[in-house]
Amino acid sequence: MGDEGSRSAVGKPLRSVAIVMLTAVGDVVHVLPVVNSLRAAHPGVRITWVVQPGPHGLVAGHPAIDEFIVFDRRKGWRAFRDLRRATGGRRFDLVLALQDYLKAGVITAILSADRKVGLDRARARDLNWLFTTEQVAARAPRHTQDQYLEFLEHLGIPAKLDWSGLGPTPSECERYGALLPPHDGPTVALVIGTSKPAKEWPAERYATLVDRLHEEVGGVRSVLVGGLSPRETEAALRIRDLAKHPPLDLREWDLRRVVYLLERADVVVSPDTGPLHIAVALGTPSVALIGYTNPKRVGPYRFTDLMVDAFGEPGEDYPASAPYRPARMDRIGVDQVVEKVLLALARYPKEGSSGHSSP
Repeated sequence: MGDEGSRSAVGKPLRSVAIVMLTAVGDVVHVLPVVNSLRAAHPGVRITWVVQPGPHGLVAGHPAIDEFIVFDRRKGWRAFRDLRRATGGRRFDLVLALQDYLKAGVITAILSADRKVGLDRARARDLNWLFTTEQVAARAPRHTQDQYLEFLEHLGIPAKLDWSGLGPTPSECERYGALLPPHDGPTVALVIGTSKPAKEWPAERYATLVDRLHEEVGGVRSVLVGGLSPRETEAALRIRDLAKHPPLDLREWDLRRVVYLLERADVVVSPDTGPLHIAVALGTPSVALIGYTNPKRVGPYRFTDLMVDAFGEPGEDYPASAPYRPARMDRIGVDQVVEKVLLALARYPKEGSSGHSSP
């Protein structure tokens, strides 16, 4: 469907919108400017979000969302039955099919709507364009955040780079406050685990980084942030065993707790994983360690000056379509990361952060 047809209902207020974005955490973060822009342009719209249980824990209380339908893929075909029951035969004005794989396409097909907007044929995987009534304009691959903003452009809705509603609530600050008591020096949060070993930085280098920051920056408090997967736990034990100034291990299966810790940190050091994108959205200076994945596609959307890019060769202008590059994370040295942390502390000082004496 061409641009003229896609904009035919721009002036008509939207009453109900369904968003299909099931996972992962980073992608869910990238959806927030879309929902905040929708809410700003159509204050009375009812927004429903179909999401999987894990990422739901991150955004469950978001003020721009009226309803979450939790799609539990572990139920198999019954999950689709539950989805149909949850919608109760409702018809939406609009479905935004932001996720482009087969399961998300089936969900888009199940939802009843006047308009279903998805990616163009060239970029939609698993023939997802078949489940939509119109597609955004064809473009070359680009950053995931920009790709989601294309849906707003298609609808004629002004895009707002607004990730608000993600930060910790007052009750969460009270609940988690004891984790990071007042401290005289900066707090650096270290994210050590990802979904793929190829994206991770060696535990031994994290241990060296912890000691370098403590000794060279002056009273840095390092904390480990993330989940409790076996690989993360193994890395955490290795870091604490090797470091002369062991970091606090504050990992837990609680995404809202992760949000609190990342928001309170002065700097975050992280490979390409969900907590990196959470930190960037929260406005916490983030040193991204990127080697396996393409930063032009999935790297930090802000604080790119703090990124350590081991994906590209020196001076290489690689495209956003460049595929994964294994065995690149070992190229990142501790000196490079220390330099970026120092830059972050100097260039982006955080007022009211844990590096100040007031809680």
